[in-house]
Amino acid sequence: MTAGYFINAICTPLTDDESLHTEGLAVHIADQWKHGIDGILIGGTMGMMQLLRDSTYRDLVTHGVAASKGEGEVLIGVGDTSYGRTKERIEFVNQFDVDGVVILAPFFVKPAGDQLVDYYHALADVAKAPVYLYDLPGLIGVDFSMDTYVKLQSHPNIKGAKISGRLVFTRQVCDRLGDSFRIIMAEPEMTDVLLRAGYEQFLDGIYAIVPHWLRALRKAAAADDWDGAALWQQRITGLRMMLIESGNVMTALSALMGIRGIPGKAHFAPAQAMPAEKVEQFRLDPIGKEFACETV
Repeated sequence: MTAGYFINAICTPLTDDESLHTEGLAVHIADQWKHGIDGILIGGTMGMMQLLRDSTYRDLVTHGVAASKGEGEVLIGVGDTSYGRTKERIEFVNQFDVDGVVILAPFFVKPAGDQLVDYYHALADVAKAPVYLYDLPGLIGVDFSMDTYVKLQSHPNIKGAKISGRLVFTRQVCDRLGDSFRIIMAEPEMTDVLLRAGYEQFLDGIYAIVPHWLRALRKAAAADDWDGAALWQQRITGLRMMLIESGNVMTALSALMGIRGIPGKAHFAPAQAMPAEKVEQFRLDPIGKEFACETV
């Protein structure tokens, strides 16, 4: 038995010319289901959907959905810089049987208030699958107010939101909207604490790199072994900090994928692969050693 409900935001393994690395994607997705993950987000910010060529994005969705058939919940990231580009992605995804589309707020021209409500209502009218808001103000610079949430949740095809880095506000939204609106939390450094507090639904990209550690944390939490859960949380947080402190998160992520046995790369040109000596430093770090103990 494991605690909580987890949706892991997967990476997009790429070839050297930035086409989809289909073998890498298959291995990466299988790693999630093998470790009891409840769902995956394809093409989220961890998957760098906005940086992919359109053809690579279409391949990612096509192969990702096929690799996940019958396994668990599948959400697809479709949010782009404009209504037109996002609508085109939704229309492509409409041909697949998926559990939801996750829409990032437009991050070049930033709507606010009723403009944001109109934007999401128009896209929710187009989507065949349920729509989930992607509330990520730290990166996107668009704040969803409580009034905006109240207005958006009234649309019959807007079913919930993934909220990142707004813990106090997330609690307020949960209290205000209750069970009528699905809230998925993105607070990866507080997973054990939030599980203990009774929160159930989580989504983040770091989980997809360490599904083996996440499974261990969830088992400890289900057994009320909160000291054990805290130790696994410390490992996850430590690895996340290694990525952040590396200087180039996606290049470091490529290195971690390689250490874990996932073919392909996560970074984009003109960035170069991490030098071999720095990869070795990752391996020799105490957390890196723990990470490398289990490969897929």
